[in-house]
Parts: sequence; structure tokens; C-alpha cells
Amino acid sequence: MSESPAEGTGAEGSPDPEQVAEQFVAQLMQAKVSDLLVETCSMIASLGYAKLAPETRDLEQAQLAVEALRALAPLLPEEPARGIRQVVANLQLAFADAASEP
Repeated sequence: MSESPAEGTGAEGSPDPEQVAEQFVAQLMQAKVSDLLVETCSMIASLGYAKLAPETRDLEQAQLAVEALRALAPLLPEEPARGIRQVVANLQLAFADAASEP
């Protein structure tokens, strides 16, 4: 049996799952936990703000976002932690505004 024309790809030209997995593991080994935490905080903050919008309002979820950010901030390097603390303050103000609306 012969190999497919594009080595490292499966039938129909899709990537070989084993090769993709190996590349993912290699990238993961180079990643820093602190960088992942910063990205996670960014996603949580975005979702927290989205939960305050009138059309998607869910104050319980917005409060959970605030608490999660408050818990993660001390684990971050100083500069990102400072930014996350500011986001927490802003999110809390936005939460108070949203909670006071009828």
C-alpha cells in the first residue's frame, strides 16, 4: 500500500490526529500557567460583562465571575494582577448598576 500524497495527512487531506496531538502537547509544554491564568481571567471578565447586558442578564453568573476573578488575581504576576483588580472593581460597579435596574 502506498502513502497518501501529503504525508502527515489522512484521507481527504485532513491532518493526522496523532500528529496534531503531538503538536498540541509540544505547544502545551512551552506554555506558562501564569499566561493561561491571565487568558482565563480575560475570558471570565468578558463573560461577566456579557451577563450584565439586559438581553443576557444573569446576575448570579456575573457575581460568580467577580468572585472567580477576585480569587485568581493574587495568583497572577503583579502587572496583570493589577489590571484584573481594576476589572473586578469596574465589573462590581457595573453589577451594582445592573442590580438596581427594574
